[in-house]
Amino acid sequence: MANVVGEGAAGRSTRTLRAESALRTITVDQESPERLRRVLEQALVFAGAAFVAVYTRGEDGELLCLVESAGAPGSLYGVRDSYPVAGRSPVAEALRRGQPVWLGAKELSERAQSRRIPAQNFALAALPVRDDGGGCLLAVSERPDGFDADDRVCLRLVADAVAFPAPAATPDGAELPPGAFSLAMDTGRVAVGDGILELFGLDPDDFDGRVETLLSLTVPEDLPSLMSVVEADHMSIGERELEFRVLQPAGPPKWLRLRGRLVSGGEGRPARLVGSVADASTLRSDITDVARVQRLAAALATAVTVRDVGKAVVAALRRPLRADRIALAELESDRLVVTVLDPPEPEAWPELWRAEWRTEWPDAPVRTMPTLAAALREGRARIWPAGSPLETALAEVGPGGLAMLPLPAGNRMAGACLIGWDTPHEFGADERALLTAAAGLAGQALMRARAFDAEHELVGMLQRQLLPRRLPRLPGAVAVARYLPSTAGLELGGDWYDVIPLPDNHVALVIGDVQGHSAGAATLMGQMRTALRAYAVEGHPPDVVVSHANRLLMDMETDLFATCAYVDVDMEEGSAWCVRAGHLPPVLRHPDGGTDIAEAEGGPPLGVVRQADFPMSPLRLQPGTMVALTTDGLVESHEADIDEGMRRLAERLSASDPAHLGLVADALLGNAPRSDDVALLLMRYDGMALRPLRESWTVWRVPQAVGHARRFTRRTLRSWGVTEDLDAALLVVSELVTNALVHTDGRVRLDITLVNDRLRLAVADASPRTPVKPTSIGWEATGGRGILLVEALSATWGTVPVSGGKQVWAEIVLGRSPAGR
Repeated sequence: MANVVGEGAAGRSTRTLRAESALRTITVDQESPERLRRVLEQALVFAGAAFVAVYTRGEDGELLCLVESAGAPGSLYGVRDSYPVAGRSPVAEALRRGQPVWLGAKELSERAQSRRIPAQNFALAALPVRDDGGGCLLAVSERPDGFDADDRVCLRLVADAVAFPAPAATPDGAELPPGAFSLAMDTGRVAVGDGILELFGLDPDDFDGRVETLLSLTVPEDLPSLMSVVEADHMSIGERELEFRVLQPAGPPKWLRLRGRLVSGGEGRPARLVGSVADASTLRSDITDVARVQRLAAALATAVTVRDVGKAVVAALRRPLRADRIALAELESDRLVVTVLDPPEPEAWPELWRAEWRTEWPDAPVRTMPTLAAALREGRARIWPAGSPLETALAEVGPGGLAMLPLPAGNRMAGACLIGWDTPHEFGADERALLTAAAGLAGQALMRARAFDAEHELVGMLQRQLLPRRLPRLPGAVAVARYLPSTAGLELGGDWYDVIPLPDNHVALVIGDVQGHSAGAATLMGQMRTALRAYAVEGHPPDVVVSHANRLLMDMETDLFATCAYVDVDMEEGSAWCVRAGHLPPVLRHPDGGTDIAEAEGGPPLGVVRQADFPMSPLRLQPGTMVALTTDGLVESHEADIDEGMRRLAERLSASDPAHLGLVADALLGNAPRSDDVALLLMRYDGMALRPLRESWTVWRVPQAVGHARRFTRRTLRSWGVTEDLDAALLVVSELVTNALVHTDGRVRLDITLVNDRLRLAVADASPRTPVKPTSIGWEATGGRGILLVEALSATWGTVPVSGGKQVWAEIVLGRSPAGR
C-alpha cells in the first residue's frame, strides 16, 4: 500500500525513473545467463506489457529468429518463432526503418496477419534494439488504449538495455565450455564439453558425437522425460530444465541436471538445442515412497495458502511418477476451480480446458465430465490406463494413462487431483499406495488452506480500507509512505501510518505498530489511527493527543498494546515536537547529507499504563531536511538488533537522494527482512516560500470587549498595509466576537491571518456547539442576523473543533468582498 505524493522529476515520471534504476541494476551483471530474461521482465512490470520477446537475425541474415520471451505464451497473440527480414511484419518494418512501430487494435485488424490471431483488443509495439540492425523488441499490451506515453518510454529503455547473447548455434568443431552442449535437432549430432563426457563416464576419444550414445547410459525410467527434450516435436522455443539419472559402473545412478533452450534456425534450417548439464547428485537422494509421503506431509504442514498446497503436491508427485501433467482443483459447489497446473502453459492442456481459461487458471462444471463426477461421488482414487474410454476433456489430459485422486476432508470432498501421462504408463502397486496416501493428506491441507485464504482476504481488504489511500499535499513539504506486508505465514500485521493536515500550517506525522499479527491487530490498528486523527484535529497538543489515545486503548479492555511516534511539524517556523510511545525515534537527514537519530524522550507503549507521561521533544528542521519514521520490521532481524538496524537506516538515508522520495522509499524497502510487516513514512521539509502574517488577541469579558477587538483589528491591518475592505473586516470581527461573548462562557481568542490577498478572521471559544444559521428571521426578532452578515461579507466561513471548544472563522478576499464592490 504505497502512497506517493509529489515525487518525480521534471520531464520524467516516477515509473520511468524506477525502470531506469531497475535496468541499471540488471545490466551491471553482463555475464549472468538470466540477464536477458530479467531485462525483458521489466517491460511486463513498468510498461504494462502482457508479452515481450527479442528477435535477432539468423545465420543467413534473411530471418529474424526468436531468442527469448517473457510473459504470457506468444501463441495467444499469434506470435511466430521467426519472421522474414524483407516481410511486412511489424518486427521486420521496425528493423528496416530503424524506428519503433506502434500498432493499436484498429491498425492490427487491417493487416492480413492479424486474422490469424485469436486474441482481441490488444496493441503491439516493435522497437529496434541496435543501431546496426542487430534485432528487434516485440511487445504486446492487452489494455484497450495500448501503450501510453510512459509505457513507450519504458519500452525504449528496455530496448536500449537488451544485449544479445552469444550465437546459440555452435559451429561444428568449435570448442565448448566443459558443461555445455549443442544438439542439432534434425540429425541428432551433438557437440559437448569435456565436463559432460566426464559426468557420463566417457572418454573424449571414444565419443562418436551421437545423442543416442548418451541416452543409452541413462536410467531407462528417465528416458521419456529426456526424449521430450531432445525430440523436436516435444520441445518448444524457450527454456526447459529437468533432472535425470545416468548409470554408474558401481553404486547407485548419478543425478544430473539439464538446462536447455531450443533456438529456431529459421525457414529451411534446423533448430538447435543448446544448454548445459551439471552434477545434481548432491541435491538429490534415492528416497523411497514412504519417505516421499513423509516429505509431502511435512510440506503440507507448513503450506498456508491453497496455492502452497498445490505446489507441494506437484513437487511430491510429478517427478517421482514421471508424469507429463498434473492439475489440482478445488470443488466449489458444482464447479472445479483449478488451483495449480503443471506445466502452466495453456497449450499443454486440452482444447476444452483452454476454452474455460477465464483468468489465471480454467474452471469448468463437474457435469461436463461425467466420469470425473462419478469418481468424486465414490470418493476413491481411480486409474485409467492408455486407451480407456473417457470424455475428451479427460482423455487428452493423459493419453497414456490418467489417475484421478479425490481429495477428501472430513465428511466432504475438497477437490481433485488429475495426473496424466502422454506415453503408455504402467501403474505399479507402490504408485497406487503413494497416490492414495497423498490424496488424504492433500484433502485435509486444502480445507485448512481454503479457510486461511478466506480469512486472509477478509483481513487484507479490511487493512486496505484502514490505511490512507493517498497522502495529502503539504504546504512547504513532500511526503511519501510505503507499507510492505510480511511474508512469514502471510498474516496481516498492525503497522500503520498517517499524515494529518492541521490548522495554522501544522502537519502531524504519525506511525505506529499494534502488537501481533491477526485480524484483531489489524482492526485495532484502524481504531488507533482514527482516534489519533480525531484527537489531533480537535487541536490538542501532541502529548495530549497521545495521552488520550493511551486512555482510549486502556478502556477498550484488549490484551494488545501499540507503539506510536507522533511528530507535529510547524511548516512556517521549521520546528517540530516529537512524542514517542514505545516506538522508534525519527531519523533526520540534514541537507548536507548528515543524519541524526533524534534524541526524543519516550513514554511507555499505548495500553500498558493508564497514568503515563508522554514528554515532548523539540526538533529543528532546515529546508531540505528529510524526516524518516518507520516500524521495527525494517530495522530488526535475526541477524541484527534494533540499534544496529537504526544505524544502517541512517547510513542508507545519508547516501540517498532526497529529491526523489519515492525512489528512496523503494530502495529502503528493497532490503527489508520481510519477517515482519513494515510501514515507512518519509517527509522532505522544503520550507514555505510565503509565510503568513499572524496576530492574536485575548478578548476579556468587559463591556467594551467588542470595541477593543475592533481597535486591535484596525491597528493590525493598518500595520500590514491593508486598507481595502477594512469596514467589512471590522463588521465580521464584531459579529464573531459578540456571538462568542453572548452564547459561551470562558476564554475567547481572536486570531487574524493574512496570506497574499486572503484575510482570515477566527474567534475561538470554550463551547463545542456550532453556530446555526437561521432559515428565516421575522421583523420583530432581536437576534440571529450575525451569522447571516458574516456569510454575506466573507468569501467562505465555517467552524473547526479546537481543544475543549471550537473556532468560528471567516475568510475575506481583499478587493473582492461585497463591501469592496
